[in-house]
Amino acid sequence: MATQFPADFKCPISLEIMSDPVILPSGHTFDRPNIQRWLDAGHRTCPLTKLPLPDHPSLIPNHALRSLISNYTLPSSPQLHNNHRLPQSQSQSQSQQSQPQSLISTLTSASSSLDSKLESLDRLNRMSKRDAAFRAKLTESGAVAAVLKCVGSDEPSLQEKALTLLLNVSLDDDNKVGLVAEGAIARVVAVLQTGSPNSRAVAATMLTSLAVVEVNKATIGTYPYAIRALVSLLRDGKGREKKEAATALYAICSFPDNRRRAVECGAVSILIRIADSGLERAVEVLGLLAKCKDGREEMQRFSGCVRILVRVLENGSSRGVQYALLTLSSLCHFSQTMRTEARMEGALAICMRLVEDDNEKIRKNASYLIQVLDGNHSIP
Repeated sequence: MATQFPADFKCPISLEIMSDPVILPSGHTFDRPNIQRWLDAGHRTCPLTKLPLPDHPSLIPNHALRSLISNYTLPSSPQLHNNHRLPQSQSQSQSQQSQPQSLISTLTSASSSLDSKLESLDRLNRMSKRDAAFRAKLTESGAVAAVLKCVGSDEPSLQEKALTLLLNVSLDDDNKVGLVAEGAIARVVAVLQTGSPNSRAVAATMLTSLAVVEVNKATIGTYPYAIRALVSLLRDGKGREKKEAATALYAICSFPDNRRRAVECGAVSILIRIADSGLERAVEVLGLLAKCKDGREEMQRFSGCVRILVRVLENGSSRGVQYALLTLSSLCHFSQTMRTEARMEGALAICMRLVEDDNEKIRKNASYLIQVLDGNHSIP
């Protein structure tokens, strides 16, 4: 009887089992020869979504899917068996102690104790933290699915260690799209909503890492409750959780469509209060949100927003001052009321001092805000 292969094993272009699956920047997987022919023909859209692709789109190996296909087909397909057979030297190398398979088996085995799973995760974390080759072995071995299952555990220590391992895997850009394709966002958002404080902080850091890749920014932003969960962590979390949530929002909101989503989730008022308490990363996020109309309108509704930003100008670090200048420039550019308030709070006098600052960006931003406050500016 013919073997029935899962639909996900088949290339959407040829409908044949993939031998070299790769991920497009759109997040979809294709067999390398087929998608390469598509690109070589001059197409610059995803064959499935029809969304535009970069001029020179990267093709990221989908190691996890390749491993699944190999494991599924080897017993029944001599041809695929021959295609995936390893050279003897490589086979010998992979039999060495550095192979993670036994540690992963401990994670997936129903008979494994909690302590043995924690020990396996500790060892995997130690080996993956600084070794890119070992991280590649992890993804090729199909470990991500097992680790994601641990992330979904109700046991806080298991959840945190598994998240840390995923974070290590995500250090390599080639893995970031692959992790999203395997369902990492769903697990991470669930932890943001219900996890322990430490796990929630690591989950926020995980989103920051994934958002380094542009296509992931859009995917995270449109995922149900992702931004809302970060805003909730920003509001309710403690020191480390707030900082990691603000950092994740900054990374995600560098994608313009996500700024409106963050505003709709109530981020502005929370960020202003946190900025007033001394967390300057919140000022950086405000600088991004002030670039959209909805964000500026929310800041104008918050009594004392300008006063808080001027206080950052006086007492903040270089980076805090830089983003406070940017935020005030956006607000005052579009509102005479905000310009008047900023002048009353002493922003102009502070800017006159800042144009002598050693930091070139601060000098430039201070000069522009002076022009805005004087009414002598053009739309940037």
